[in-house]
Amino acid sequence: MTKIAYLGMGTMGSGMAANLKKAGHDVTAWNRSAKTTPVLQAAGLSVTTDLAAALAGAEVVMYCLSEDTAVDDLVFGAHKLVDHLPAGAIVVDLSTIDPATSDRERAAFEAKGHEFLDAPVFGTKGEAEGAGLWIVVGGPKSVFDKVLPLFNAISATVHYMGEGGKGAAMKLVGNLLVASQLQALGEALTLAKKAGLALADVQGVLDVADFRTPIYYGVGRGAQAGDYTVNFALNLMLKDAKLIQAFADRLGSPVPTAATAQKYIQEAINDGHGEQNASAMILAIAKEAGVDLAQ
Repeated sequence: MTKIAYLGMGTMGSGMAANLKKAGHDVTAWNRSAKTTPVLQAAGLSVTTDLAAALAGAEVVMYCLSEDTAVDDLVFGAHKLVDHLPAGAIVVDLSTIDPATSDRERAAFEAKGHEFLDAPVFGTKGEAEGAGLWIVVGGPKSVFDKVLPLFNAISATVHYMGEGGKGAAMKLVGNLLVASQLQALGEALTLAKKAGLALADVQGVLDVADFRTPIYYGVGRGAQAGDYTVNFALNLMLKDAKLIQAFADRLGSPVPTAATAQKYIQEAINDGHGEQNASAMILAIAKEAGVDLAQ
């Protein structure tokens, strides 16, 4: 059993904290404001707004926040996490952020004598609540080995990517593929509709051909049903697309897909779809062609 302080009870944090508790770990959940959810209630987790109380005696401190500014605020800003950790605590950041932000965190924590892992996750609400996330981790292998039982409690698979920063980098590589698939699917369905093909028949091909993917399977059906129920908001996908672009620019690596994806994501947000699922970016592609993908 590990004593864990889990900070931030958003959609992802609630699911992960609950699964760590279910796995038998001693979890203290913290949030900036009072909060409860059915997921937390089912796990028997109450949420404190007292950060000092949450951190007391913690062996591992974990958090998965929505963006770089939230991480900065927690670590360096209003909450000054870097100055209030118990001696010897390991810090695990599961957020999707710029690798440069992760590097800054690591340097600050290590300067205070703490070990740090960047461990962003692939997956959304369902995977977080069902312990089905896919985790990519950067940091010292010895620290990874210590934390692996916690990762196993919240994930389907765990992938050690190498030294610090490699997990954050892999997350952006993966998100580039997600954006590319959504964009390609939107273009393909739109072209098929313009060509007079029945989208149900098109979906039948997408389900079995050698280019099939879970995204094409699920989002294709959702688009035909006009269903963009949020699992991961389009607003957050815009943030990720910008992170990918900035990271690639620093490395001098071309990512033309990211630039095009940003265009359609922004157009869909401008049309009022920002709080819908990330797949709503394809609505902007269909709109440009003057078609409705819903059947």
